[in-house]
Amino acid sequence: MDDVEHERTRQRVFIDKQSPQAYRAFRESAGVVRAVAADAGLERILVELVNLRVSQINGCAYCLSTHTRAALQAGEDVRRLGVLPAWRDTELFTPRERAALALAEATASPADAAVQEDAYASAREALTDDEISAVIWVAITINAFNRVSILSKHPVRPHPAA
Repeated sequence: MDDVEHERTRQRVFIDKQSPQAYRAFRESAGVVRAVAADAGLERILVELVNLRVSQINGCAYCLSTHTRAALQAGEDVRRLGVLPAWRDTELFTPRERAALALAEATASPADAAVQEDAYASAREALTDDEISAVIWVAITINAFNRVSILSKHPVRPHPAA
């Protein structure tokens, strides 16, 4: 990072630290969403795929780093993570995962009504009502965390080799 970029980053307000009570409430809400996803039967890997895909769309380096580690810890395959931005062009994802990813993308970018309708129709064929609701809540939640990290300019630091 050059000096100019470092100075810009230093000037950012880490809103999670500046308003800890709001961030605590936000994290508690995220915990409820995780429980809803688990109760709906969404596997941890599927939740992490949704987190990653939304974070890719939003360009959130911090959340991409965090959720890549989480997906790998949950047992996700490196190859599937590598092709996630092009999931439609592979046969590596199940119909259920594909439906969840399409719905997550539509949630992250809701302005295109036709895309949203197509995603919802696919979700209806592959997911239960509880799963649809959970996927949307997971996508909404990571979308909001992306905003916190992007606007705070949370740094991605190297992790020691394992």
